Amino acid sequence: QVQLTESGGGLVQAGGSLRLACVASGRTVSGYTMGWFRQAPGKEREFVARIIWSGGNIRYADSVKGRFTISRDGARNTMYLQMNSLKPEDTAVYYCAAQFGVPNTFTPPAYSYWGQGTQVTVSS
Repeated sequence: QVQLTESGGGLVQAGGSLRLACVASGRTVSGYTMGWFRQAPGKEREFVARIIWSGGNIRYADSVKGRFTISRDGARNTMYLQMNSLKPEDTAVYYCAAQFGVPNTFTPPAYSYWGQGTQVTVSS
């Protein structure tokens, strides 16, 4: 069983930056794929970025390419999402997710473990 805990959300003005963190506990996540998803009010949860813990193979949603950077710290069992040049449309609850192996899709059902989410609000 993997427990995931996100932190780092908050209120920021457009053009600003935030760094989200996701701490994995309960077991090591080597062999897992870790991802970030987000859900805005009235919308479905959507893929943001993912990283294969052991080998990178990073992927981003088109909407965040060039602005967001996903990374992980193996020693701390922690994944990060550095978000720069934030826009009001980035406002959402951001979720950390984990799945053993490499999911063949970028959709939420492909991930078994989820954090509780952290709110990111970008004001215009």
